[in-house]
Amino acid sequence: MLRNKLKNAKGFVFDMDGTLVLGDKESGNHKALPGAAEMLAHLRSRGIPYQVFTNGTARTPLWYANSLRHAGLDVRDDEMMTPSTSAAHYLKEKGVDRVLVLGKEPVWSPLQEAGLSIVESPGNGGSYDAIFVGWFREFTFPDLEAAAQAVWDGALLTTASNVPFFAAAGGKAIGTSFAINAMLKALTDTDALVLGKPSTEALNVAMARMGLDSAHPEEIVVVGDDPELEVRMANEHGALSVSVATGLYSTEDFAAQEKVQLPDLILNNVNELVELMES
Repeated sequence: MLRNKLKNAKGFVFDMDGTLVLGDKESGNHKALPGAAEMLAHLRSRGIPYQVFTNGTARTPLWYANSLRHAGLDVRDDEMMTPSTSAAHYLKEKGVDRVLVLGKEPVWSPLQEAGLSIVESPGNGGSYDAIFVGWFREFTFPDLEAAAQAVWDGALLTTASNVPFFAAAGGKAIGTSFAINAMLKALTDTDALVLGKPSTEALNVAMARMGLDSAHPEEIVVVGDDPELEVRMANEHGALSVSVATGLYSTEDFAAQEKVQLPDLILNNVNELVELMES
C-alpha cells in the first residue's frame, strides 16, 4: 500500500536541513546526505515535480537553490521555497500592505517581490498591518519594543517558524524566530501565526508551485526529519509522511511519536527511499 502510494505520487515536498543536506549554523556550506542527489534525479527522470522547502529564512530561496546545486543536487530556482515564500502569498491574499519585518533582506525579499510594503525593524514609527518574524540574529531591544507596540496597535503577528531547533552539521542550532516569538508572547499574550511548516498555507503554496490541486494532498509525499514540521504537516492534511533519521531524531524517536506526528514510513535516510522508489 505504501509502496503504491510512493510509486503513484504526483509530487514530493522535501525538507532541506537534515533531510537532503547538512549545513553549518549560518545555513551555508551545504553537504548532500546519502541518496539525496539520486532521489531528485529519479524524480526528474520520471517527470515528477518537487519542492525543497526549508523553514529557514537566513538566506533567500535563490541563494539556497544555488547552494544546493553546489552540493550536487538538481534544484532549480523555482523548486526552492522558504516560509517567506508562503508568507508573501498569505499576506497578499489577506490584503496586507505595510509589514514590519524582524529580519534582514533574505527574510523580506520575497514579500517585497510580491508587492508588499516592507519596513525593516525597528523602523521609524507609523502603523503596520502585519509583523513577520524570521531569521534575525541581530535582534535588539528596540526591535522588541517596535514589534510589541505594533501588536498592541493591532498588527497581525506572523512568523516563519516556531520550533526551537533545526539540524546542522555540528548538531542542533537554535531557531531565532522561536526565541523572538516567545518574548512577544510573554509581552503581548499573542501567539504568532506560523506561515512556514507545518501550516496549511505552506503546504498549499508548495502544491500550487508544483502545478497540483491543493484539494488533493493525498497525491503528494512529504519527506523530512522533524515530526513537528514535515510529518505533522503531511498527517494533518492527508499527504503521505516519510521521515528520515539523518537530522535531530532517530528512528526510535519517530516510532514513539503520537498519532499526528507518527510518520507513515520511517527510514534511516533518503537513500532507502530511493531504493523503495526504484525497486
